[in-house]
Amino acid sequence: MTATTTPPIPENRAWKALGALSVGLFLTLLDQSLVAVALPRIREDLGASLNQAVWVSAIYLLTFAVPLLITGRLGDRFGQRTVYLAGMALFTAAALACAFAPTIELLILARAFQGLGGSLLNPQPLSIIHRIFAHSRRGAATGVWSAVASSAGLFGPVVGGVLVGAVGWRAVFFVYVPLGLISLVAVARYVPTLPRGASRIDYLSGVVSLIAVLGIVVALQQGPELGFGPLIWLSLAGGIAALVLFVWMQTRSTAPLMPLRLFETHNFSRGAFAVFTLGFTVYSVNLPIMLYLQTAQNMPPETAGLMLVPMGVLSVLMSPVIGRLTDRVAPGTISRIGFASMITAMSLFAVFMIADATPWALLLPILLFGVANAMCWAPNSTISLRDVPQDLVGSVSGVYNTARQVGAVVGAATLGATMQLAVTLTGFGTAMGIAILLTVVPLAAGLAAVSRFR
Repeated sequence: MTATTTPPIPENRAWKALGALSVGLFLTLLDQSLVAVALPRIREDLGASLNQAVWVSAIYLLTFAVPLLITGRLGDRFGQRTVYLAGMALFTAAALACAFAPTIELLILARAFQGLGGSLLNPQPLSIIHRIFAHSRRGAATGVWSAVASSAGLFGPVVGGVLVGAVGWRAVFFVYVPLGLISLVAVARYVPTLPRGASRIDYLSGVVSLIAVLGIVVALQQGPELGFGPLIWLSLAGGIAALVLFVWMQTRSTAPLMPLRLFETHNFSRGAFAVFTLGFTVYSVNLPIMLYLQTAQNMPPETAGLMLVPMGVLSVLMSPVIGRLTDRVAPGTISRIGFASMITAMSLFAVFMIADATPWALLLPILLFGVANAMCWAPNSTISLRDVPQDLVGSVSGVYNTARQVGAVVGAATLGATMQLAVTLTGFGTAMGIAILLTVVPLAAGLAAVSRFR
């Protein structure tokens, strides 16, 4: 057996390692919807302005998304286990600081460090999966990763609503502390110290990548809030220019941060684009759905949150099963069905909202969305990363996670701007339906990409 097919640890220990890693992955992605529920109470308790309250979420997303290209490569250089533990320690300590923050300014500062901790740990599980599992078992393992990555945001509104309503907004941050400590202990015990890949990192490229992602993400994230004025366009133009410079530098560097030979792997280049379209859709549609249920249908927030539970449960239960199937069927077969199902679900959401259907009618697309989630994420991750060079797994994970996260930012900005415009031109429910219908376009492009898997 070759090195790429022989796992470094027994499979039962590998599954325990994956469970420990999944706790951190779940927490970093749950945060993006969990904390949003607490913002009104935070604003009231700390006497914060609306803009300050928005930055409690925005600063986390910035410090989480911007460094992902670098933090993925850091795993290659210093070891995925080491970087994960450092990230989880920072994330947990910052969460504790958030829970005790006496002012809005200190809360925002602690959130910045929490996002950085999340960025350090987030790319590592996917890299470790492809090093501790045999080639034939990566589909099942990636299915678990996909279940966590695709469903974490769906549970945020429910968990957040319960914690804020029953205990208070500080409980949202306190809950991270015991879970973070559990993950630290379990990862230290079960995840092995793996051979390091990169001998050094091109830090100049890293700085340029930070500028590129920062410029683009700030423009897309803050544009709808601040209005697309000259500064926003300058940020976007600067980010794009830095991105072009970054790509050029990768062709000249002896230790590139994002080796362009990654994209010579046929399935990875298609899968990275497809996960962008998934991030665009999955991380942005919760807002119009929740607004429709609560505003257009006058549903209590707790009930509206519970409406989304079947979506998350179906995704969690099905993803490992779909992952195992991915190892046995032709590449792209399940992905095509998944993307087509997600397009159908988004279309049904739009039709029902525009028709002012009862909330219970939405259960059909909600259930279909949960199934489609599992059929899209698990196969896409497995097929995209299964055959990339082992010495570049950190870079691969950083690029893949960056594509997902930038897709989420672009989706949130696009749907947010569309909702604001449409609601001035038509009824509220129709405006929410139009916003969701926009996701069909990137999903169709994603379907075209996965149809070319081989």
